Amino acid sequence: MVKVTEIITDFYFFLLSVIFISLSGVMMPGPLFAVTVAKSFKNKIAGVLISLGHGVVEFPLMFLIYFGFAQLLASVETQIIIGLIGGILMIYMGFRMIKTETKNSEEHDESRHSSLITGILMTGANPYFLLWWAFIGADLIVNATVFGLMGFLVFAITHWLCDLFWNTFVSVTVFRSRRFWTRKVHILIFGFCFVVLVGFGAWFVISALLKFSSR
Repeated sequence: MVKVTEIITDFYFFLLSVIFISLSGVMMPGPLFAVTVAKSFKNKIAGVLISLGHGVVEFPLMFLIYFGFAQLLASVETQIIIGLIGGILMIYMGFRMIKTETKNSEEHDESRHSSLITGILMTGANPYFLLWWAFIGADLIVNATVFGLMGFLVFAITHWLCDLFWNTFVSVTVFRSRRFWTRKVHILIFGFCFVVLVGFGAWFVISALLKFSSR
Protein backbone atom coordinates (compact mmCIF):
# COMPACT_ATOMS: atom_id res chain seq x y z
CA MET A 1 0.00 0.00 0.00
CA VAL A 2 2.82 2.38 0.90
CA LYS A 3 4.62 1.58 -2.36
CA VAL A 4 1.48 2.29 -4.42
CA THR A 5 1.04 5.61 -2.63
CA GLU A 6 4.66 6.54 -3.37
CA ILE A 7 4.21 5.68 -7.07
CA ILE A 8 1.06 7.83 -7.29
CA THR A 9 2.81 10.71 -5.51
CA ASP A 10 5.82 10.45 -7.81
CA PHE A 11 3.53 10.43 -10.83
CA TYR A 12 1.71 13.56 -9.66
CA PHE A 13 5.02 15.38 -9.18
CA PHE A 14 6.11 14.18 -12.63
CA LEU A 15 2.94 15.56 -14.22
CA LEU A 16 3.47 18.89 -12.47
CA SER A 17 6.96 19.06 -13.96
CA VAL A 18 5.50 18.20 -17.38
CA ILE A 19 2.97 21.02 -17.11
CA PHE A 20 5.62 23.53 -16.00
CA ILE A 21 8.13 22.55 -18.72
CA SER A 22 5.44 22.36 -21.41
CA LEU A 23 3.98 25.78 -20.60
CA SER A 24 7.41 27.37 -20.39
CA GLY A 25 8.03 26.18 -23.94
CA VAL A 26 4.66 26.92 -25.51
CA MET A 27 4.39 30.41 -23.96
CA MET A 28 7.61 31.58 -25.58
CA PRO A 29 6.90 33.79 -28.66
CA GLY A 30 7.66 31.91 -31.85
CA PRO A 31 6.21 31.02 -35.26
CA LEU A 32 3.23 29.09 -33.84
CA PHE A 33 2.39 31.94 -31.47
CA ALA A 34 2.60 34.45 -34.31
CA VAL A 35 0.21 32.57 -36.59
CA THR A 36 -2.18 31.97 -33.67
CA VAL A 37 -2.40 35.71 -33.09
CA ALA A 38 -2.86 36.41 -36.81
CA LYS A 39 -5.55 33.76 -37.35
CA SER A 40 -7.42 34.63 -34.15
CA PHE A 41 -8.24 38.12 -35.38
CA LYS A 42 -10.99 36.62 -37.57
CA ASN A 43 -11.62 33.26 -35.90
CA LYS A 44 -12.12 32.82 -32.15
CA ILE A 45 -11.45 29.06 -32.32
CA ALA A 46 -8.27 29.46 -34.34
CA GLY A 47 -6.22 28.47 -31.29
CA VAL A 48 -8.15 25.21 -30.95
CA LEU A 49 -7.74 24.38 -34.64
CA ILE A 50 -4.04 25.26 -34.61
CA SER A 51 -3.58 23.05 -31.54
CA LEU A 52 -5.33 20.18 -33.33
CA GLY A 53 -2.98 20.66 -36.28
CA HIS A 54 -0.07 20.79 -33.86
CA GLY A 55 -1.23 17.49 -32.36
CA VAL A 56 -1.39 15.86 -35.80
CA VAL A 57 2.39 16.20 -35.93
CA GLU A 58 3.20 15.99 -32.23
CA PHE A 59 1.41 12.79 -31.21
CA PRO A 60 3.05 10.59 -33.89
CA LEU A 61 6.38 12.22 -33.01
CA MET A 62 5.95 11.32 -29.33
CA PHE A 63 5.21 7.72 -30.26
CA LEU A 64 8.30 7.60 -32.51
CA ILE A 65 10.46 8.78 -29.62
CA TYR A 66 8.74 6.30 -27.31
CA PHE A 67 9.79 3.52 -29.68
CA GLY A 68 13.39 4.78 -29.86
CA PHE A 69 13.66 7.16 -32.82
CA ALA A 70 14.95 10.20 -30.92
CA GLN A 71 18.40 9.97 -32.54
CA LEU A 72 16.85 10.39 -35.99
CA LEU A 73 15.40 13.76 -34.94
CA ALA A 74 18.75 14.89 -33.53
CA SER A 75 20.72 14.02 -36.68
CA VAL A 76 22.39 16.86 -38.58
CA GLU A 77 20.83 15.69 -41.85
CA THR A 78 17.32 16.00 -40.42
CA GLN A 79 18.10 19.45 -39.03
CA ILE A 80 19.41 20.67 -42.39
CA ILE A 81 16.43 19.37 -44.38
CA ILE A 82 13.79 20.64 -41.96
CA GLY A 83 15.66 23.93 -41.51
CA LEU A 84 15.75 24.68 -45.24
CA ILE A 85 12.20 23.57 -46.05
CA GLY A 86 10.72 24.97 -42.85
CA GLY A 87 12.55 28.28 -43.11
CA ILE A 88 11.42 28.88 -46.68
CA LEU A 89 7.86 27.93 -45.76
CA MET A 90 7.80 30.37 -42.83
CA ILE A 91 9.11 33.22 -44.97
CA TYR A 92 6.45 32.44 -47.58
CA MET A 93 3.68 32.33 -44.96
CA GLY A 94 4.85 35.62 -43.46
CA PHE A 95 4.53 37.42 -46.79
CA ARG A 96 1.28 35.62 -47.61
CA MET A 97 -0.20 36.69 -44.28
CA ILE A 98 0.59 40.36 -44.96
CA LYS A 99 -0.79 40.09 -48.50
CA THR A 100 -4.02 38.54 -47.20
CA GLU A 101 -4.49 41.22 -44.55
CA THR A 102 -4.00 44.05 -47.04
CA LYS A 103 -6.90 42.59 -49.03
CA ASN A 104 -9.04 42.47 -45.86
CA SER A 105 -10.22 38.93 -46.61
CA GLU A 106 -13.42 37.93 -44.79
CA GLU A 107 -13.60 34.27 -45.87
CA HIS A 108 -14.44 32.76 -42.49
CA ASP A 109 -14.69 29.11 -43.59
CA GLU A 110 -11.37 29.31 -45.37
CA SER A 111 -9.87 30.80 -42.20
CA ARG A 112 -11.03 27.77 -40.20
CA HIS A 113 -9.57 25.40 -42.75
CA SER A 114 -6.27 27.27 -42.96
CA SER A 115 -5.93 27.44 -39.16
CA LEU A 116 -5.84 23.64 -38.94
CA ILE A 117 -3.41 23.35 -41.86
CA THR A 118 -1.30 26.18 -40.45
CA GLY A 119 -0.96 24.31 -37.16
CA ILE A 120 0.34 21.28 -39.04
CA LEU A 121 2.73 23.26 -41.25
CA MET A 122 4.14 25.53 -38.54
CA THR A 123 4.77 22.54 -36.28
CA GLY A 124 6.36 20.26 -38.85
CA ALA A 125 8.40 23.08 -40.40
CA ASN A 126 10.06 24.12 -37.12
CA PRO A 127 13.44 22.38 -36.69
CA TYR A 128 13.75 23.57 -33.09
CA PHE A 129 10.44 21.91 -32.27
CA LEU A 130 12.04 18.64 -33.41
CA LEU A 131 15.21 19.38 -31.44
CA TRP A 132 13.18 20.11 -28.32
CA TRP A 133 11.58 16.69 -28.60
CA ALA A 134 14.88 15.00 -29.44
CA PHE A 135 16.40 16.14 -26.16
CA ILE A 136 14.07 17.70 -23.56
CA GLY A 137 10.97 15.88 -24.75
CA ALA A 138 12.81 12.57 -25.06
CA ASP A 139 13.98 12.88 -21.46
CA LEU A 140 10.40 13.49 -20.30
CA ILE A 141 9.22 10.44 -22.26
CA VAL A 142 11.90 8.28 -20.66
CA ASN A 143 10.69 9.42 -17.24
CA ALA A 144 7.10 8.75 -18.28
CA THR A 145 7.87 5.16 -19.29
CA VAL A 146 8.79 4.43 -15.66
CA PHE A 147 5.03 4.47 -15.07
CA GLY A 148 4.33 2.16 -18.02
CA LEU A 149 2.40 2.71 -21.24
CA MET A 150 -0.47 4.36 -19.38
CA GLY A 151 1.98 6.80 -17.83
CA PHE A 152 3.29 7.70 -21.29
CA LEU A 153 -0.23 8.21 -22.66
CA VAL A 154 -1.21 10.46 -19.74
CA PHE A 155 2.02 12.41 -20.26
CA ALA A 156 1.34 12.84 -24.00
CA ILE A 157 -2.21 14.07 -23.44
CA THR A 158 -1.16 16.39 -20.60
CA HIS A 159 1.57 17.96 -22.72
CA TRP A 160 -0.81 18.56 -25.63
CA LEU A 161 -3.47 19.99 -23.32
CA CYS A 162 -0.93 22.63 -22.25
CA ASP A 163 -0.59 23.64 -25.91
CA LEU A 164 -4.37 23.67 -26.29
CA PHE A 165 -4.87 25.76 -23.14
CA TRP A 166 -2.35 28.43 -24.12
CA ASN A 167 -3.31 28.69 -27.79
CA THR A 168 -7.00 28.87 -26.88
CA PHE A 169 -6.29 31.58 -24.29
CA VAL A 170 -4.34 33.61 -26.88
CA SER A 171 -7.03 33.05 -29.51
CA VAL A 172 -9.96 34.09 -27.33
CA THR A 173 -8.07 37.11 -25.95
CA VAL A 174 -7.17 38.38 -29.42
CA PHE A 175 -10.65 37.79 -30.85
CA ARG A 176 -12.48 39.50 -27.98
CA SER A 177 -10.14 42.48 -27.86
CA ARG A 178 -10.00 43.10 -31.62
CA ARG A 179 -12.78 45.70 -31.53
CA PHE A 180 -10.52 47.88 -29.43
CA TRP A 181 -7.69 47.73 -31.96
CA THR A 182 -7.03 50.92 -33.82
CA ARG A 183 -5.68 50.70 -37.34
CA LYS A 184 -2.22 51.50 -35.97
CA VAL A 185 -2.41 48.69 -33.38
CA HIS A 186 -3.64 46.31 -36.06
CA ILE A 187 -0.67 47.15 -38.29
CA LEU A 188 1.78 46.84 -35.39
CA ILE A 189 0.48 43.41 -34.31
CA PHE A 190 0.45 41.96 -37.79
CA GLY A 191 3.83 43.57 -38.41
CA PHE A 192 5.11 41.74 -35.32
CA CYS A 193 3.70 38.44 -36.64
CA PHE A 194 5.33 39.09 -40.01
CA VAL A 195 8.73 39.84 -38.44
CA VAL A 196 8.55 36.72 -36.24
CA LEU A 197 7.72 34.42 -39.16
CA VAL A 198 10.22 35.88 -41.60
CA GLY A 199 12.88 36.31 -38.91
CA PHE A 200 12.64 32.72 -37.70
CA GLY A 201 12.42 31.50 -41.29
CA ALA A 202 15.59 33.32 -42.29
CA TRP A 203 17.35 32.10 -39.15
CA PHE A 204 16.39 28.50 -39.87
CA VAL A 205 17.58 28.72 -43.49
CA ILE A 206 20.90 30.36 -42.57
CA SER A 207 21.51 27.88 -39.74
CA ALA A 208 20.80 24.96 -42.10
CA LEU A 209 23.17 26.35 -44.74
CA LEU A 210 25.92 26.87 -42.17
CA LYS A 211 25.54 23.30 -40.93
CA PHE A 212 25.63 22.04 -44.50
CA SER A 213 28.77 24.06 -45.37
CA SER A 214 30.59 22.86 -42.24
CA ARG A 215 30.10 19.21 -43.06
